[in-house]
Amino acid sequence: MGGNDDNHLRLFHSAPHPCGYWPDREARDLVLDPRDPRLPMLYPMALAWGFRRSGDIVYRPGCSGCRACVPVRVPVATFTPNRSQRRCLARNADVVAHVVAPACTDEYLALYQRYLASRHPGGGMDDHGAHEFEQFLMGAWSDSRFLELREQGSHRLLAVAVTDLAPAALSAVYTFYDPDEAARGLGTLGVLRQIAWARRDDRAHLYLGYWIAGHPKMDYKQRFRPLEGFDGRGWAPLATGP
Repeated sequence: MGGNDDNHLRLFHSAPHPCGYWPDREARDLVLDPRDPRLPMLYPMALAWGFRRSGDIVYRPGCSGCRACVPVRVPVATFTPNRSQRRCLARNADVVAHVVAPACTDEYLALYQRYLASRHPGGGMDDHGAHEFEQFLMGAWSDSRFLELREQGSHRLLAVAVTDLAPAALSAVYTFYDPDEAARGLGTLGVLRQIAWARRDDRAHLYLGYWIAGHPKMDYKQRFRPLEGFDGRGWAPLATGP
């Protein structure tokens, strides 16, 4: 799409690459022109079109013959935690949240590397260092924050939820946490704290990226209800099972 007119939006299809969710499938992405100087302005609109950010790239799956990836978001004003999520909040009553500017500190990097080694061994991210951390999580143009989750008293870092800010929404980009604290449910806690943050700031939605029915790594997203899905034309309540 597009042309020489500055008002046009240029979109590109990526080259085929292995699917990150189904190893027997090939994937392609629809990508906004990464050289477009209007990306900071376009990004909130792109979120509403089902796109998300990875580093400086704003993309949406555009695979031929597959529509498994469904963009989802939580309407925060009507969200109510279920019993399991209430237990998660109670279990983590000693966790304090801080919203801070993004940075690549030794503390963040060490936690990130421990998380990748535990959660995604052999997934191509094992050797991520400071450069990859900044390239993947921070971005040059995005309005982002790190939501720190720390243990009260000891101030020990438990998790970091990388979050993008838009005028009417927050977008959950990536969360990494202490793999030795699995019993806390820190991934769930990160989303719950992001929902609370969005509600406190009077933002309408928390974008959660893509949900794939039947995929074990995506199952947690359907537990945040009500949940809305994007079908390529608009957003509607998503029926995700019992």
